[in-house]
Amino acid sequence: MSQQSTLVEKYRKEVYRIGWRIQYKARVLSNREYAVSDNGWAFTAGGFAESSDSKLDTLAMIQSLPSRTGRTVLHELYILDKTEAQVAKDLNMSQQAVNKWKRKMLRFLSQTKNFSNSSG
Repeated sequence: MSQQSTLVEKYRKEVYRIGWRIQYKARVLSNREYAVSDNGWAFTAGGFAESSDSKLDTLAMIQSLPSRTGRTVLHELYILDKTEAQVAKDLNMSQQAVNKWKRKMLRFLSQTKNFSNSSG
């Protein structure tokens, strides 16, 4: 009987460890990648018109970027709602490179937005 109970304990510990690994990976992924929203373009409590206007504004901002790679990365991340890993695989680059492009392009958009607000 003790052999059976030790076997049960062994498997219980292994299942427990697997659960922790899964939770840890999910937490790391959620901390690393920020989704725009769970259901696409629900930034506001408004209806379809407001969310479609927001989507059109986002598309216009992405199209204003100077780099084709940067436009592609942001389009796939924010319009097509892909993860960084999926975009990296599609573009044959590392996830780190995708993250760097994302940060670089978002910084560019932020700077141009701040410049246009201060000059206008």
